[in-house]
Amino acid sequence: MSLNDRLPASNGQEPNLLREQFPYDRPPLIAFDGVEVPMDRPTDLFITDTTFRDGQQARTPYTVGQITALFDLLHRLSGPRGVIRQTEFFLYSDKDRQAVRACQERGYAFPEITAWIRAVAKDFQLVKEMGIRETGILTSCSDYHIHLKLGMNRAQAMEQYLSVVRAALAEGIRPRCHLEDVTRADVHGFVIPFVQQLVRLSEESGIPVKVRLCDTMGYGVSYPGAALPRSVPRLVHALRTETGIASAQLEWHGHNDFYKVLTNASTAWLYGCSGVNGTLLGFGERTGNAPIEGLLFEYIGLTGDTSVDTRVVTEIADYFERELGYAIPPMTPFVGKSFNVTAAGIHADGIVKNEEIYNIFDTDKLLKRPLGILVTDKAGTAGVAHWINRYLGLSGEARIDKRIPGVQALYEWVVGQYEDGRTTSLANEELEAAARRLMPEVFLSLRDEKFEPS
Repeated sequence: MSLNDRLPASNGQEPNLLREQFPYDRPPLIAFDGVEVPMDRPTDLFITDTTFRDGQQARTPYTVGQITALFDLLHRLSGPRGVIRQTEFFLYSDKDRQAVRACQERGYAFPEITAWIRAVAKDFQLVKEMGIRETGILTSCSDYHIHLKLGMNRAQAMEQYLSVVRAALAEGIRPRCHLEDVTRADVHGFVIPFVQQLVRLSEESGIPVKVRLCDTMGYGVSYPGAALPRSVPRLVHALRTETGIASAQLEWHGHNDFYKVLTNASTAWLYGCSGVNGTLLGFGERTGNAPIEGLLFEYIGLTGDTSVDTRVVTEIADYFERELGYAIPPMTPFVGKSFNVTAAGIHADGIVKNEEIYNIFDTDKLLKRPLGILVTDKAGTAGVAHWINRYLGLSGEARIDKRIPGVQALYEWVVGQYEDGRTTSLANEELEAAARRLMPEVFLSLRDEKFEPS
């Protein structure tokens, strides 16, 4: 049987661009056909990283020293069970290879170092020389790429991809086929037949051939009843049931073009992908990849595994700002300066009574990030009292109550700043200076007692 016989849908010279879902002159349409598939969550869930490959394509390249420092942090974030199982590197330049060697010298079991190369047979020798056991290979699968970029038909593309996979297997290297643009591909006309061939090669060689489902343009959706190729549940289910590929050999790689990157990644886990791929802080092509820190908290929520020291997330954020000069957007979950800081007076009032009311979890314990108050004219006396207590580290019976006259005076001073036209929040130094003046009997002695050298 020829490859043409195994490709039932359009294998001619004209691409099928699925215009009913991707009109291009309008936002893409989400089609529903009412078909729902059952969840099939694997026992083993894990995260893989592409900070030094996809992530590095979206920013100023890291130095060897910076890569090594981030690799150390990834290792610590992986925890004793290796929740972050792998990370991938380029190998093309001298600097790329120096970075790989520096990380290899660390001797960490996790994350395992893998490569990413062109779909060219000779590149496998480079992977082998570097002592790397697994590499990613670009195997674009939509007609947008096969016809419009590569200038091939499906049978030609499949044969080229399979020849490269065979070359990897001949070198004893685990190939990981990156199904680029899978959420815009003809799933039954190309993706399923191709993965069926990969499963066959895997069985013949005894080497697991992995498949990375690449939602290259962020088109994936998690909605029940959504149609292929955009349905993440249907994609994963089809591969698991129609090709027989093991969950451990499936991995999801998404982008955030439509704000769905983390939801789609979690959905891939729930329907049969063991691995989900991301980057530190979500750096990646265009809108970025799934943020590792977000995946980590999602993983904990799904598994209950608390083996990971999540406080390393804050160290990573600090490293990006301090050493790499990256200003993290303040509203970014888990790592932004404002993610657990409230400016609303009614929230502050609740926090004073019990911080669980308005904090997502114990951010001090899990991220070394105490709950904060942004003091503006909207903070109220509760917000001002909370700022004093946090600033001075007061707890229990030592806490300042919002009803004391000094707090009211300080809040009136705050309101006056905004009546004069101020639009920005107040800095700690400004608040301290005002507090020393307006409530010296409380603030000055406590502040000096706390901060004077012993």
